[in-house]
Amino acid sequence: MRKPVSFDTTFDAASAIADELPVKVKTCADFVGEFARHPAEIDDERFLVENERFQGFAADARNLAELLAELVATLDAMTVRVSSDLDSFRGLTATERFIGHFSRQRMWRRHSSRVRAAPVVERLRDLMVKSDSVAGLITQHREVVLTAHKEAERRLVDIVERRRRLVDEIDIARIRIKELNAKALTTQGRIGVYGSKAEWERMEEERKALKAQADEVSTREHELRDESQRRERFIGIFQLLVDGLNTEIGQCNTLMRKLMIDTEERLLIYQAQVDTDIPGSKVQISSELFPNIADAIVLFERDMLLPQEIEHRKRTADAQFGKRFPAYAHQNEDVPGAPLIDTMKISSRLRFRMPRL
Repeated sequence: MRKPVSFDTTFDAASAIADELPVKVKTCADFVGEFARHPAEIDDERFLVENERFQGFAADARNLAELLAELVATLDAMTVRVSSDLDSFRGLTATERFIGHFSRQRMWRRHSSRVRAAPVVERLRDLMVKSDSVAGLITQHREVVLTAHKEAERRLVDIVERRRRLVDEIDIARIRIKELNAKALTTQGRIGVYGSKAEWERMEEERKALKAQADEVSTREHELRDESQRRERFIGIFQLLVDGLNTEIGQCNTLMRKLMIDTEERLLIYQAQVDTDIPGSKVQISSELFPNIADAIVLFERDMLLPQEIEHRKRTADAQFGKRFPAYAHQNEDVPGAPLIDTMKISSRLRFRMPRL
């Protein structure tokens, strides 16, 4: 059984690959452009070199996607543990129940103070720091891939269009060969049937000229066909590159969608844990401090996060995440990842401002 790798170790590995990929993908995209401009100057030996380079980039990209998925899944699992720990001490202690016999206000004030003093807030903020870092890594990679995809796809379209014109030339050459051979055959059939000997010799010369012309066009047709097949091999690896980049964009979108919804969930837990009515309590988590997950935090700052609105979106995001990255899909389909704590039941009691006795 493989020993679980720490979040920081996985993040460092993903960051290292993400730092190297921009140069690698640019090299691949540049070669597509080079072939589009000077296809005749690139031979089969170069094809082998570039094909290996393209395969290496694809392997690194797949590795990065898996690492990013592992990071997102790890954050989700860490949120489950935080939520579970939070729920575990929300019940009243014996001391608090004893105080409640004399004053329920003091009982809940004592309870609220104990909950706020727990280290869950620091753990939640650490999760926000990690979420922001992962979101930044995903965004960085997506921008690199998106730029490369647009450039490579545009150049590939040009290459495919040029090969299409080449195929048209081949078709025209084949039609011309048939026409010349037919004329030569007709001329051959007339020799010795009509006219004088001089006329026969003239028709024989005409037949030979037609045959020579047909052979010349045939030679040209073979050259065009070989060139078409050579370009087709290059188009094959270029198409794989473009398709792979498009897949990576989709993976980044899926990762970011899940990460943002999971972030909203963490903010709800934070909101249930901290009395956000106290001035300055929200400052620890703000859009300025976490720019990569600012969209979710803006909703938090405006008190627009509601548990009942997140559940459906989280289920959808988890399902899409599971399809893209089945190794990290939740085993129980009825549970969409980290369960939301029931803030609807506990928040009003914990955050109710009771007068001091």
